Amino acid sequence: MSTDKERWASATFIVANGSTTPLTIAVKGRDRWALESLINAGKAGCTPIDHPGPRWSAYVFKLRGFGVDIETIHEKHEGSFSGTHARYVLHSVVTPFDKEGVAA
Repeated sequence: MSTDKERWASATFIVANGSTTPLTIAVKGRDRWALESLINAGKAGCTPIDHPGPRWSAYVFKLRGFGVDIETIHEKHEGSFSGTHARYVLHSVVTPFDKEGVAA
């Protein structure tokens, strides 16, 4: 059984944005968790409500800095604390690499 530290260790991904040359990035920890959450969510995207994380905006900011194309959609919500929340949608094609350096 792996520990959380091992589970979220540094991993390499290939990021493709349209016709530009693909990028190779390495992410770990919560940044990796956020990227994998976005990959798994597909076109529906992720919200901090559906995928609780303490600093979604910071993870997205860092991933954008690596060249990952992530859209922010502001959605209204009702209730006692009505307002808006963000939905993050991955537009890059992101492929994880396996240990041999081949797309998984």
